[in-house]
Amino acid sequence: MRLDLRLIAEMIPASAKVLDIGCGDGALIEYLTREKGADARGIEIDMAEATRAVAAGLAVIHGDADADLAQYPDGAFDYVVLSRTLQAVERPREVLRQMLRIGSHAIVSFPNFGHWQMRWRLLSTGRMPDTDTWNRPWYETPNIHPCTILDFVALCETDGYAVDGWLAVDERGLRAPWRRGLRLANLFGEQALFLLSRKA
Repeated sequence: MRLDLRLIAEMIPASAKVLDIGCGDGALIEYLTREKGADARGIEIDMAEATRAVAAGLAVIHGDADADLAQYPDGAFDYVVLSRTLQAVERPREVLRQMLRIGSHAIVSFPNFGHWQMRWRLLSTGRMPDTDTWNRPWYETPNIHPCTILDFVALCETDGYAVDGWLAVDERGLRAPWRRGLRLANLFGEQALFLLSRKA
């Protein structure tokens, strides 16, 4: 599994009811079902990926996070996961709101546009950066709302979401020294993971 998916799986307890938004081929769903006895299902906008997941026996439907989350009832899941998809949805703020309406917890991972290499490449070349995490040219990327770790924390504060946990890692999974504070994480973390809940 992709690094961020392995880290997300560590955040989810056994037997949890999970919805994975933008689940791709269902790798996380399959792992959570097999290893943790989770009731895991997914929603995927790419029909080919959704079909592949269904063919593998996974509970995945074809759907769009921007439009279809409103169909789920309040509190239907323990955890709602959005991995490397936040920056590609049309209405990220509404998607987060829906996630914390239908789930007790939300887990969000995204590439950090504030990483020092991104800043340096933009400054030194004057062109949109291309890294291992952001690995497509600007005219082919699905990313329409790139953000930094500090941007995301500010949005959570504005909308009243509690940050119950967070990680910032590089592509190899190394976490230090940026786990000491959000400003270091924003500078050195290539990707971020946040565990959120509604404030009481």
